[in-house]
Amino acid sequence: MEILELTTTVNASGRICLDIPTRLAPGEVQVVLVLNPTAIPRQQYDFSDLAGRLTWKGDAAAMQRSLRDEW
Repeated sequence: MEILELTTTVNASGRICLDIPTRLAPGEVQVVLVLNPTAIPRQQYDFSDLAGRLTWKGDAAAMQRSLRDEW
C-alpha cells in the first residue's frame, strides 16, 4: 500500500488528470481520492443596490453630543 499526497489543478472542463508513477506491481488496485480545495474562492458581493447616500444639513458633532447627553 502506498499513500500519496499531491497538489494539482482542475482544468477548464472541470477534470483532474493524474499521471502518478508508483512502485506497485502491474494489476488491479483500489484508489481512494479525497478532494480538498486548497483555496476557497471568495465572491465579492456587490452592495451597490443596498448603499445609499445621506445628505446632512447641520453640525454632526453637535447632534452626537445632544444624543449622548440624553442618556
